[in-house]
Amino acid sequence: MVYYFKTRCGQYTIYMGKDKYENEDLIKYGHPEDCWFHVDDLSSAHVYLRLKSGQTMDDIPEDCLTDCCSLVKANSIQGCKKSEVYIVYTRWKNLKKSASMVDGQVGFHRPENVRRYKIAKNNTIVRQLEKTKVELHPDLAQEQQARMREIQKQNKAQRILEQKKKKMEELERKREMEERSYDRIVGGETSVSDPDMNGTADATAAEDYEDDFM
Repeated sequence: MVYYFKTRCGQYTIYMGKDKYENEDLIKYGHPEDCWFHVDDLSSAHVYLRLKSGQTMDDIPEDCLTDCCSLVKANSIQGCKKSEVYIVYTRWKNLKKSASMVDGQVGFHRPENVRRYKIAKNNTIVRQLEKTKVELHPDLAQEQQARMREIQKQNKAQRILEQKKKKMEELERKREMEERSYDRIVGGETSVSDPDMNGTADATAAEDYEDDFM
């Protein structure tokens, strides 16, 4: 079972597993747009925020960050009793799982890409989020596969557009080169013909002069 919530702004989805076993599935079947949240150094739920395609952690609105961190804190047996705690968060793709780790335990491929956020207890926010809570039994593996196919399709379309753009640019460069080449040819013919014209004029003038003399 997976719990889904709507952020207070209504623009994003937050989700988390019911227990540590479902957390394993969430770790395995996340989406590239997902951000993972957990109470630092304490046991807690694994909470995920699904960003929009192309967004980064820098794009997370402050109120959404507060929503996720408040929900994580409220779902930590030890953390919920404290006035404030630190939350760690990172992109789903930065999570690392090895065979030696117990259920629910994760590491990071790049620890430097993990951020920390201090959050104080805020029951009002948690109650607002709880009102949007929906319990579902999704096929996480199938959803992940569908998302990956969609990304591949988008990437393919983007590559085709880039290839078309590159081809158009090459055709434009070729056209400009041909125009410059034509201008040089025309300019060269004009410069060659001028002396001929001058020579003809001089010869005719000489003949006229000789006729006048005779």
